[in-house]
Amino acid sequence: MIEIINLCKSFGDHKVLDNLSFNIQTGETTVIIGRSGCGKSVLLKHIVGLLRPDSGQVIIDGVDTTKLNERGLNRFRMKFGMLFQSAALFDSLTIGENVGFALYEHSNMSRRDIAKRVKECLAMVGLHNIERLKPAELSGGMRKRVGLARAVCVNPQIILYDEPTTGVDPIMGDAVNELIVSLHDKLKITAIAVTHDMVSAYKIADRIAMLYRGKIIFSGTPEEVKNTEDPIVHQFITGASVGPITETETAEEALRKRNI
Repeated sequence: MIEIINLCKSFGDHKVLDNLSFNIQTGETTVIIGRSGCGKSVLLKHIVGLLRPDSGQVIIDGVDTTKLNERGLNRFRMKFGMLFQSAALFDSLTIGENVGFALYEHSNMSRRDIAKRVKECLAMVGLHNIERLKPAELSGGMRKRVGLARAVCVNPQIILYDEPTTGVDPIMGDAVNELIVSLHDKLKITAIAVTHDMVSAYKIADRIAMLYRGKIIFSGTPEEVKNTEDPIVHQFITGASVGPITETETAEEALRKRNI
């Protein structure tokens, strides 16, 4: 479904993506892990076309999206749904208007058909008869579920999740994970998530990839990740401290020296 080839992106002197290459298979849920600021969200924005790379390609369904103009990208983005970290609902719109927003803006569907689709999508995430409410009237967990309903409303081929369990308690986080798994099984979509939450990663992923210093340094099933001997991956998933690092050694050297 998605092929990323030699992707490079820098902001000033800071290189965020460094000849990154990676494939995402159709129908799989791929979770990208990595430390804060390593470029996970930057990678997502390249996949959906919100950022242009300095060089490299993003090929989706055989189309190199880096070659599309803005109009072509806007059409192509209808293949995507996205759940943002904070749900990113429009405070001035009702829940129904939020969920159906992309259809109101970019489709020829009638308002009656959009309202029917909105109702279906809210039901998928366990919400009923809240279309007339405003986001401020909902709990954080409910807003997450509304964001998920909006993500699937356009019948996307690909869904992107940016830190799906951030900002909710562990019980609601597990409920969000269950929804993600349920929607994946029901809709058979390709999904990409970025997260720090390893509980969430293990639960929703078919494959987990680690982004480090601008490259994917490891990719495997959740079980392979749990049992990896790679010191960088092991240190991240266990949260182990490496202890003091001397001025001359790198983090990798420190990890390997300490057999982490």
